[in-house]
Amino acid sequence: MQAALAMPLPVVPRFEFWRQIREDVACVKTRDPAARFTLEIVLTYPGVHAVLCHRISHRLWRARLRFPARMLSWWARLISNVDIHPGATIGRRFFIDHGAGVVIGETAEVGDDVTLYHGVTLGGTSWSPGKRHPTIGDRVLIGAGAKILGPINVGSGVRVGANSVVISDVPPEMTVVGMPGKVVRTERRRHHIDSRIDLEHHQMPDPVGDAISALIDRIEFLEARQSELQRSVAARAKSVEDPTVERIIP
Repeated sequence: MQAALAMPLPVVPRFEFWRQIREDVACVKTRDPAARFTLEIVLTYPGVHAVLCHRISHRLWRARLRFPARMLSWWARLISNVDIHPGATIGRRFFIDHGAGVVIGETAEVGDDVTLYHGVTLGGTSWSPGKRHPTIGDRVLIGAGAKILGPINVGSGVRVGANSVVISDVPPEMTVVGMPGKVVRTERRRHHIDSRIDLEHHQMPDPVGDAISALIDRIEFLEARQSELQRSVAARAKSVEDPTVERIIP
């Protein structure tokens, strides 16, 4: 035990660590219109509490101080309702909005400028050791209640719709919706205004709704075509005075 406690933390410059913390706090103002000032963010945002605790517990985990790391992550879960395993790798400017019910597994890897909403799970699909959790690229936005499961890759710039279940790789700059998640390409390329991340995740394509609309349009066309054919046959039957054909037409 004494040998373990004597092991040094990973070599991370102290100023770099505090710079990372400042970025985690500052990014909230660019992604949450309700955020007013820094002190309020630090004291009242559970997602920020969870991220700050993870920064410390992850360093402990990398230093092989596994029990203290797990105890800190357990305490962070009590105060924030966010469960981030200390082994997870989290990039810069990571923001969890509302911070309720978020779960991030041990081997998950999250890039920079990623935003998660409440109820998101970055989970595994196997009990086997090794890589079990997803890898999330930069600038990814994951909507409320979405589940990203397994050792899959979600490319940079991806948006995941609320309550979607993603179980396969997603190319960059795509949008995923549905259960299981379907990849759809947006008609317009999303852009960033004033270096801010596009949070218009309510403008999600609806592939199921589009398919149903297409079926309804097709049915209406076929019904109109059938009516036209019926009128044509009826008119022709009258022109030739064929009573047999006349009785067939309703």
